[in-house]
Amino acid sequence: MAPPAMQSPGDLGAAAAGRPHVMFIPSAGMGHLLPFFRVIGALASRDDVDISVVTVLPTVSAAETEHFAGLFQEYPHVRRVDFHLLPFDASEFPGADPFLLRWEALRRSAHLFGPLIAGASPRVSAVVTDITLSSHVIPIAKELSVQCHVLFVSCATMLSLCAYVPVHLDSKAAAGEEVGPGVGDVDIPGVRRIPERCLPQPLLDLNKLFTKQFIDNGREIVHADGFLLNTFDALEPVALAALRDGKVVPGFPQVYAIGPFNAHTPTAAAKQPPPAGSPEAWLDGQPEKSVVYVAFGNRNAVSREQLREIGAGLEASGHRFLWVLKTTTVDRDDKAELEDVLGEGFLERVGGRGLVTKAWVDQEALLKHPSVGMFLSHSGWNSVTEAAAAGVPLLAWPRGGDHRVNATVVVSGGVGVWMEHWSWDGEDELVTGEEIGDKVKEVMSDEAVRARAARTGEEAAKAVAEGGTSYRNLQEFVGKLKAT
Repeated sequence: MAPPAMQSPGDLGAAAAGRPHVMFIPSAGMGHLLPFFRVIGALASRDDVDISVVTVLPTVSAAETEHFAGLFQEYPHVRRVDFHLLPFDASEFPGADPFLLRWEALRRSAHLFGPLIAGASPRVSAVVTDITLSSHVIPIAKELSVQCHVLFVSCATMLSLCAYVPVHLDSKAAAGEEVGPGVGDVDIPGVRRIPERCLPQPLLDLNKLFTKQFIDNGREIVHADGFLLNTFDALEPVALAALRDGKVVPGFPQVYAIGPFNAHTPTAAAKQPPPAGSPEAWLDGQPEKSVVYVAFGNRNAVSREQLREIGAGLEASGHRFLWVLKTTTVDRDDKAELEDVLGEGFLERVGGRGLVTKAWVDQEALLKHPSVGMFLSHSGWNSVTEAAAAGVPLLAWPRGGDHRVNATVVVSGGVGVWMEHWSWDGEDELVTGEEIGDKVKEVMSDEAVRARAARTGEEAAKAVAEGGTSYRNLQEFVGKLKAT
């Protein structure tokens, strides 16, 4: 296989003189890529860090392709490193999630990162990689005497779980306890007890591909040089303190809480009025805090039956709503017509007070719109932090993965409320439209919930402002890069 190609605009030696060169190695899935794009944007806006980004081809989704293109267009001085995967026979894992398959394909091609890092010019000072690749990339970086940091795309509570699960399993085995079929309840020292029903579903089976990856990564991350997290000290004080104090795992690497991450905001001159018919334009015509924003992430498909119950609930609630609907895991496969999904007559009945779209939206901007009063969400971590930053109450309905762990932070951090008994992927029970409608009405009218969310938004703004905790943590991270 030919070495990956690096596109190198301009005089790289002159451009990078005296600056650390950070190579970002992201994974796949917009939930993982968006945090990378936002951190890259934050560093690329400075003049003291040189950046290259490994772009894995082909991308899994159309959204990934578009966002990579947008990143390099916005920051032309950021160098793109095209990385082509080795052939991978996905038939080994019938029925597996396409994004989990991509992570496995990346791991099997990971040995190619060594020559890529070693041959880069200017010399790579540090690598920032995704948690899904850490068990492979960290040893490679160590062998090359290059710093390796992990950009962890979930919450600090989830990081503590990832770090502690191998210790938990080893302790059970050493005590002669039966291990399996799954991980079981996990009591994380200094953080909290995570019941098995709240763990990512694959952890219920130790033989699952994801579970093996999760444990491998958990064992290796203690050798990283540091962690960048999309959180802030006021949101997760207990988990961050436990990680930093070595309560979870002794000697755990430095944790830099630098969130909430913000998307690049165009200058006033570059801003354009939203096009007619767009979600932004529709929101412009709605009263303040009157709209329920509904979205379940970019790779979480909800069953057709449950989608219709959600529609019935939104209709019954009587509130205005903007619903970003998704019917497939990969956006390129989403061909369904809205009327076929939601039932005949639904769009006509809610016309005027409800807008349903399958288009990609700038969720961060929508949540900051003054007309949005609540967010019904799967509680993916990007969504949680965007709601926290906007001060918008979040009604958490976890669908899978880390979502129930994130939902514990939604409650403890004052972001919103969590319907703990509502079912998620793999469970047969439908949540009825009546129950959804009642809960939407309840949260929309709850001034205490709204006040807590507003206070969390104020804390988020303080964290990223000059002198705030996240601001200082980012400065400390850059200082560590410069010390190499």
